[in-house]
Amino acid sequence: MERKDFIRKGLMGTGMFVASASVGSVIKNDIDELKELDLIGFNHLPATESKVKANTVLHKAETRGHANHGWLDSHHSFSFANYYNPDRMHFGVLRVLNDDRVEGGKGFGRHPHDNMEIISIPLEGDLEHQDSMDNVAVIKHGDIQAMSAGTGIFHSEYNKNADQDAKFLQIWLFPKTKNVTPRYDQLTLNVEDRHNNLQQILSPNPDDAGVWINQDAWFHMGKFDQDFATEYKLKNPANGVYAFVLKGDITIEDNALNQRDGLGIWDTNSITIKANSQDAEVLLMEVPMSV
Repeated sequence: MERKDFIRKGLMGTGMFVASASVGSVIKNDIDELKELDLIGFNHLPATESKVKANTVLHKAETRGHANHGWLDSHHSFSFANYYNPDRMHFGVLRVLNDDRVEGGKGFGRHPHDNMEIISIPLEGDLEHQDSMDNVAVIKHGDIQAMSAGTGIFHSEYNKNADQDAKFLQIWLFPKTKNVTPRYDQLTLNVEDRHNNLQQILSPNPDDAGVWINQDAWFHMGKFDQDFATEYKLKNPANGVYAFVLKGDITIEDNALNQRDGLGIWDTNSITIKANSQDAEVLLMEVPMSV
């Protein structure tokens, strides 16, 4: 295979497309990011370790799938595009957790989605969003964006700034109900409300705190002082919780976690959380365990 074809297949296999924001190129996405693909890609590193206990699954940061396309550097907690690991297909309805860095002025060209709940959480920088529902918006640190793709949408996202990278989490959940009318939601949160507190940022209720989606899921974010401890009580004991450490060191249910580690827990009513470093940050995703 020639190098240009190899790189093209690696890029196309992600289901994501790069173009300059200033040019605004539109490239049709006819690739399903979630189907099984040949295990090839550009600087693709497969995960090599999976630790499972009776009611927990541990995903250390260094065991995630990795694809570096230059303009996009992405780590995959679950199988995605050319990263395929049968032990990491999903956690309940949580199907995708991508930790993305996008080069300045670059981004994801216009591409389709359907029947998926898509959540974006910016960590650094600004992302400019456009979609087929006529939404045009910029999301930044402190914001959360949610789309119910439903019967089908097209959208694009670019790093709005040419001189700095943008970092964000791209999260996909299987929907509670298929073929709903597509919907967009975006909210700016007060990040101070998560200091030594679990701030709710997403729920299934439009009248509740945070954005709302077409799934019985609740997301919380917390930023803790060293040695701060708290407890999270599940909204539904039949659900599970997937914790993702954004920064620092945290212990959850006697599991010592470091930055970008993931831990899934189920068959429990609550979990204990303790910060082992100053300004430790965590994202908790409570989701149904049945797809």
